[in-house]
Amino acid sequence: MLSPRQELILRKVVEAYASTGQPVGSKTLATDPDLEFGPSTIRNELASLEEYGLLAHPHTSAGRAPTDAGHRWYVDHLQSAALVPAGRALGLQLMRREVDEAMRVTSETLSQVTNLLAIVSAPPIDTATIRHVEVLLLQPQVLMVVVITSTGGVTKRVFTFDRPVDPGLVQWAGSFLSERLEGVGLGARMLHTRLSDPSLSGTELAFLVHISPVFTELAETAQDTLYVDGAARLIGEHRVQDLAQINELMQMLERRASLLGLLRDALREPDVLVRIGSENEAPALQTLAVVGAGYGLPARKLGTVSVIGPVRMDYARAIRSVREAAFELSRFIEDVYGP
Repeated sequence: MLSPRQELILRKVVEAYASTGQPVGSKTLATDPDLEFGPSTIRNELASLEEYGLLAHPHTSAGRAPTDAGHRWYVDHLQSAALVPAGRALGLQLMRREVDEAMRVTSETLSQVTNLLAIVSAPPIDTATIRHVEVLLLQPQVLMVVVITSTGGVTKRVFTFDRPVDPGLVQWAGSFLSERLEGVGLGARMLHTRLSDPSLSGTELAFLVHISPVFTELAETAQDTLYVDGAARLIGEHRVQDLAQINELMQMLERRASLLGLLRDALREPDVLVRIGSENEAPALQTLAVVGAGYGLPARKLGTVSVIGPVRMDYARAIRSVREAAFELSRFIEDVYGP
């Protein structure tokens, strides 16, 4: 348990270090109007905080820098008022956008507002449904199938036949597929079931089998999609100076698998996930901090929004911004996936 004076001094050290990136000394703290203590008293409290493992004393400087534990204390003791967005700081306007554009806009805006690396994971494609199907005859032996999903995605595929296709068969297929598939999820098993109908003639069934890959491959080849913005900003402005660390972080962004695992942890959090420095299992993140939150439907989170930056980031701003972005994306997703 820290005394009120120690809590105030530790908070001031964390905030000053976040602002300057330099260890904070007792003389600097003594000039703060909120600290009505002399330099000797402040030095004693700094020494105590160092003994508690909340501050470190770099040998090249007379000042102290917060440790990961010190930053964790600061985050855990942020006042609720500091985490409530003042208005809509991000200014996200997501309504009437396609899903991929909404994800991209969110990552760009979040990175710009926080000055951090922003990552948004899109909802899995198998959570979408088919909204509309068109079968179009382009040439006597060539037709195109267009599939529009509930997320606004459009898939087009051209099929070539050995002989001219009956226009009536094409018209029938468009009507049949619209009736059977609209509103159906993109799970491959469900699609196979809906495309199988024992009452169909051999010609009709053969025609559907020929064009069915446009539906089944849409689900089977789907991958988790990440929208990333601000990598150059993180490296250039946020002083990630260790070349090995930069390489590990860039490789992590390219591989995606371990990064997706980390982001999925945010799906299990009721609010915002904050992992600081050594709390991160991935070596590439052990000198960085991650703030993330899940978004989606009331009964199910479908994706995550997060920022990655230096341990000395502005946590109050990062948490506010991530929370707002998750809220706005949830509103958007509810509208897209709603009835």
